[in-house]
Amino acid sequence: MEQNWQDLRGMSAEDAKEYLFHHISALKLTEKKYRDLDGEIAKWDSRAALAASRASPDLAREAEAEALRYREKQTGLEAEIGELKGQIERIRRQIPGLAARERSIDPGLLEQEILIALGETPGDADDAGDGETAGSSVRAIEGLAADAALEVLKARMGMGKKTSAEENAAGASGGISGGGTGEGTTA
Repeated sequence: MEQNWQDLRGMSAEDAKEYLFHHISALKLTEKKYRDLDGEIAKWDSRAALAASRASPDLAREAEAEALRYREKQTGLEAEIGELKGQIERIRRQIPGLAARERSIDPGLLEQEILIALGETPGDADDAGDGETAGSSVRAIEGLAADAALEVLKARMGMGKKTSAEENAAGASGGISGGGTGEGTTA
């Protein structure tokens, strides 16, 4: 866990959740160690009391020293638990931001994808200048929208695209479809 828990910007939301899971696991293990030390402290306290009741001050001092050593370990674990809880809370607050960043749209990448879909290369559009690139992209998108609207209208009027067999028959008879663009088909 060498990752700086305060800086999760390089992680995906899924990686951050896994990182959070590791922190929670570490917290649970540390809390278990803390509870186990409660038992050790109680055991050494009872041994110190037993030694004191049997008039063995040397054994009582050794048992008290052992109980003190476990209390010091417990104090260190208590600080570690507090730090882990703070880290977990900070990680939890960052995860929604990471997920939102993954969903955000990069305008430059979107423009490149549109240009590629239109059959243009992104490098050619950059040479034309910003105003021309935006204008040509808008015109191309409007052209695609107009073509799509025309196809919908043709479909409603029953003049949609003909199958290749129908086109061949129309071409052989010399006819042109009524809703076409004025271009004949060649077989």
